Amino acid sequence: QVQMVESGGGSVQAGGSVRLSCAASGRSISSDVMGWFRQAPGKEREFVAAINWSGSARNYADSVKGRFTISRDNAKNTVYLQMNSLNPEDTAVYYCAARSWATMSTLVDEYHYWGQGTQVTVSS
Repeated sequence: QVQMVESGGGSVQAGGSVRLSCAASGRSISSDVMGWFRQAPGKEREFVAAINWSGSARNYADSVKGRFTISRDNAKNTVYLQMNSLNPEDTAVYYCAARSWATMSTLVDEYHYWGQGTQVTVSS
């Protein structure tokens, strides 16, 4: 049974930083593309960032480029999302996801395993 557990969410003021972690168990994610997505109330789940198995390739949504950084530690079976210069528009539930193929993707339907999500709330 694959489990992916996000942590690190919470409330922060605008301009602040938060680091999210996603720890996987029951399966190695070392060969997977890993992604972060977010969903705000009343909105569709949207792509935030993705990283390939080695960390040599990373993609970001335009809205977070230059502010967010995705990284991974395959030895710990964990992926991270460092979020800086947060603004209220970043408020959402953040989900990590694993894609069992080597090619990068920004599409929700192309990820195979999902965490339960962690809330990030940014106040102005």
